[in-house]
Amino acid sequence: MFISPTEINDEPLQEICNNSYPPDEFDDKSFVPVKKLGCAFIAELFHGPTFCFKDLGMSPVINLLSHFATLRNRPTTLLVSTTGDTGPAAVHAVGHVANPLLTIIVHYPHGQISDFQLRQLTTVDSKYVKVASFEGGGDDMDWPIKETLLMNSDNELSGGRTFCGVNSYNIGRPLMQMVHFIWVYLRMVEQLGVQPGDKNCLIDIVLPTGAMGNITGGYMAKQMGVPIGMLCAGVNINDITHRVIESGEFHRKRIQKTLSDAINIEVPYNFERIAFYVTGGNPALIKEWMTTMEQTQRLTLETSWLTRLRKDFRSARVTDDEMCSALRQAYTSFNYVADPHTAVALAAAEKLSYSFTEKSSSKEMMPMAILATASPCKFQKAVTVALGEDGWKSWEEQHFPARAQKTLQKEENESFHYPQKEGASLSEVQSDWRKMMLDIVNVHF
Repeated sequence: MFISPTEINDEPLQEICNNSYPPDEFDDKSFVPVKKLGCAFIAELFHGPTFCFKDLGMSPVINLLSHFATLRNRPTTLLVSTTGDTGPAAVHAVGHVANPLLTIIVHYPHGQISDFQLRQLTTVDSKYVKVASFEGGGDDMDWPIKETLLMNSDNELSGGRTFCGVNSYNIGRPLMQMVHFIWVYLRMVEQLGVQPGDKNCLIDIVLPTGAMGNITGGYMAKQMGVPIGMLCAGVNINDITHRVIESGEFHRKRIQKTLSDAINIEVPYNFERIAFYVTGGNPALIKEWMTTMEQTQRLTLETSWLTRLRKDFRSARVTDDEMCSALRQAYTSFNYVADPHTAVALAAAEKLSYSFTEKSSSKEMMPMAILATASPCKFQKAVTVALGEDGWKSWEEQHFPARAQKTLQKEENESFHYPQKEGASLSEVQSDWRKMMLDIVNVHF
């Protein structure tokens, strides 16, 4: 880990690492198994406590924040907006550290996360955790949270409390997520019989992409020298990432509901980080671009920058029908059941001309891995749409995790709700939501 001994010495750092990845909270002894899927690979990042790749980056970040809250003896409240998996990973980690100085309030768009994800939020038995839904799109809580984080510079306004975000704009998240890209690379070359570091054997990675935090972790790993070829973003019809990679159009559009709700994103905030590296670390240019985006909701890259972006990135846009077809194909061909977001990546790989069969695989194609980001257990509705009731029941009977079954049996806790106000503008509604959020913090933490 990239931490100076003057900040955390070896003993507490080792403890933080051990607490972040307790073996009894992982369903696979290798933590992240990398398996063959036909002639490709699939890396299962979802065997942790909340059955999602977010556990791998979130848990160490939460443990680090807990350490520093104790060191400073200052209460810290984490503010989160989730479209599905970030929230469960965050509340589990906060509940696990059980530090009175570290609390969290998680927000989710009402009706836009799966039933299982909702139960993961509402069944955490911790006085340090609060949950609230809001009537709006997945990005609509971003402004209230951002404005509250700005209070940190004013001790009187913040009431002596530190506010912190742990969505993937927190640099700790992509930093920690670099690790699983390195792990996947090492496991792949091990199976390919290639010497690690061989520049003649690059690997391509296809992954479902929402806020671009995970793909940013991969790009940072590549910048550090990991032999990664192309990073390929699989997106649903909320396709701003695809549009910017294909045509340079980083233009905001309203979210449409999909069966892969966790990657329903209007504006992926980690694009700013990717753009920083693409421009060779040009902060003035990035500030100009992001100011334009903030003011107009539209940024169009010049051809030279688009060409540079496309040296490292590819993308494909996937509809719900295409996602379901890919999920069925994996089940039929390999007896493999994916969650809907991983199925977006499977469909994207096909669209980008990667093949899963030896017969049709091109010798010129790089070795490729799909990142499987969540367990199917979290998405009964979507998997059932793709495979039918019989397909879901078959998978459920054979593979539904015992720990997940316990979540379904837990009693739910009461949560809060932020309503819309008829006739009010979004900014007015967001101001009201921010006040409600701060009231919850002041009363309960």
